[in-house]
Parts: sequence; structure tokens; C-alpha cells
Amino acid sequence: MRRWRGVSRVFVLVGVAALAACAQKPAGTGSGLPTSGVYKVGKPYQINGVWYYPKEDYSYDETGIASWYGPGFHEKNTANGEIYDQNELTAAHKTLPMPSLVRVTNLDNGRSIVVRVNDRGPYANGRIIDMSRRGAQLLGFDGPGTAKVRVQILAEESRAIAAAARQGTPAPMLAELDGPPPKAAPRGRIEVTGPAGPVTTLAAARPAVVGAPIPPPATVAGSMSEGRFVPAPVVSQLPVRAHEAIYVQVGAFGSEENVAKARARLSAIGQRASVSQTRSAGMTLHRVRVGPLDNVDRADSLLNQIIQAGLTEAKIVVD
Repeated sequence: MRRWRGVSRVFVLVGVAALAACAQKPAGTGSGLPTSGVYKVGKPYQINGVWYYPKEDYSYDETGIASWYGPGFHEKNTANGEIYDQNELTAAHKTLPMPSLVRVTNLDNGRSIVVRVNDRGPYANGRIIDMSRRGAQLLGFDGPGTAKVRVQILAEESRAIAAAARQGTPAPMLAELDGPPPKAAPRGRIEVTGPAGPVTTLAAARPAVVGAPIPPPATVAGSMSEGRFVPAPVVSQLPVRAHEAIYVQVGAFGSEENVAKARARLSAIGQRASVSQTRSAGMTLHRVRVGPLDNVDRADSLLNQIIQAGLTEAKIVVD
């Protein structure tokens, strides 16, 4: 597979409107099998007693704990038929469409990158996304193995690569540029060892605190690899709040009755919950949470206990 090397020449994803202008057959392997993958959402599935419901969700914006996967899966097929390359910027997600593009921000150090979702997982209950090894390196958590992150779908760009995958085209309209991608000026380098070359760090214009808008760029720098658009290793440094707190969120309920039921189940296993209100799609929801918790291991243990008590929609969030 061709991999991104440096930022001297990049492609920029410029939108949905020009899809028809670049129709061509996807690249393939020597055996004639395509490696560019297919568009896939998939049916509901159950893992370890928890149901997951894949869907097109172009407003997706959640926080949680990220993990990463690498050597044991390198060069094997992903859930949508692509070939996994641990040195590309890809990720596995439990429910988002494949392919789609998401911005992942490390809430501990402010590093933020764009990755292509092309696989299902992670199947540990307490993980929101599974990054490639390269993605974990750039976000700075390949050593510890996990990080508190925010995951935001890039709606327009994700619709574009989804439409291209449905049509059998390798990517949306791409404009080749000389020099680094637009929207921000280079601000130094992050030193990361590995085969994928240097990394450009960009200053960002908007904060990455929870609830903030998705930061620029509106376009995404990247390259073509085996008929797929692969995001470039461009790291934005975003301002984040220090010491984001970890909670186990049992659910976000529209009725007081459901809140009472959840609190009663928690009480039966010796856990006390806090209840706070939030607005979503014009509705007032009551979030039932346990925490704050001081580390990921504690959150994992508590989450598993809560799921075993029958509250299977519980998840780890960062706030």
C-alpha cells in the first residue's frame, strides 16, 4: 500500500458537489479483489450482552476513552473490506458509517487529528474508538494505551466519501496542491518515530472543550492509497480544559420515571448517582451519572458492574 510521507504534496477534500466529475473504478489487488472497501452501516449486533445500533449519524459528537490496535491486525481486512494499515490514520468505531471521517482530540494534551473510520470496534465496554497505531502516536497515547478523547464526525466530508464509496469511485473530487494544507500556518513539529514520516503541527482557531463546535479545517488534507482517501498526519494543537473528569453515564432519559428506575438499580449495587439536565434535539434529557472517577481503571470496573446489573446502555464519558 502507498502510505502518506510528509506534507510536501497533499490532496484536499473539497466536497460532495463534484463527485460525478471523478468517477473511476476503484484500485485493486493483484488478485482482482478491491482494497478500497465498500460503504457499510450494518445491522444491530450484540457483544458481551450489549447491543449496538449502527446508523448514519452526521451530528455525532461524544467524549470517552480511546484505545488503539496495531500489529495483530496489520494487513488484515477491516469490517468494510479495506486492508488495515497500522501506519495510516484510520480507526474502528462501534456504530458510525464506514467510511466516514472524524476528528479525534486528546483532552489531556490538546492534540487533534482527522482519521478515517473503516472498521468496527472496540469491543471493550469502556472504549469509544480504537485508533490505528499511527493515530495513537500522533495523539500521544501509544505508550499508556488509552486517552480521554472527544470524537466529532466531519459531516460534509463524511457524506462525500460515503457517496463516493456507494458509486464505486475512489474518493470525492480532489485538488492537488503544492505545499502544506490551508487554514493554519505550520507551528513546528511533533517528533514521532515510525515509518510514516514527519508530522506538521497546526494552530487551531477554536477550542476543543466539550460542547464546542468542530474546529477547522472545513477541508481535509490527505492522499490517495489503493483507491481510498487517507487523511494526512496533520496535528492541530487545540486548547483544552485541564483534568477533564471521567464519569459512567447510565443513560440520558426523557422521563422522571426512567430516572427513578435507573437510580434504584444503582442503589441496589451500592452506587449513588447524580442527575443533571441537558438539551438534545429540542428535548430536555436527564443524565444519570456516577462519578467523577479518578482514573480509567476505576471507570472500567464500575462500568462493568453497572452493565452486569442490567443497565446495558451505560458508557464512560468525559466532561
